[in-house]
Amino acid sequence: MERVKIDFPEKIHFTTSIPVRIGDINYGNHVGNDATVAILQESRVQFLQSLGYSELDVEGVGLILSDLTVVYKKQLFYGDHLTVQLSVEVSSAKSFILYYQLVSQNTQVAVVAKTTMICFDYTTQKIALLPEKFVTAIGGI
Repeated sequence: MERVKIDFPEKIHFTTSIPVRIGDINYGNHVGNDATVAILQESRVQFLQSLGYSELDVEGVGLILSDLTVVYKKQLFYGDHLTVQLSVEVSSAKSFILYYQLVSQNTQVAVVAKTTMICFDYTTQKIALLPEKFVTAIGGI
């Protein structure tokens, strides 16, 4: 069976800790797909906040998620304490890619994911340019 492969970049731009909550557990007694996506969003929001931004305001433009890829490597369970590592890559004049690694307390990579985030002007309902100040804030990658 062919699997999607995500190569997590070498450079880590942000790290946070997120505990697995009881509400994250599904009928298989492990973290569900929906909870994984919520953990990714929470880590993305924390990353943006660390730079003084939000998903609705990055130098006057918002962000919209255009695609999401998730690769599951290990199960995660209630009580696990995750270290979430993020890496950023500017992919065009209007978008960037966020790479995520969810690492369990036994230092095993459990999930690797990536999202493409597009700058979006919610007032005009149109795609916008990636603000230069934001590119500088993430290290000019």
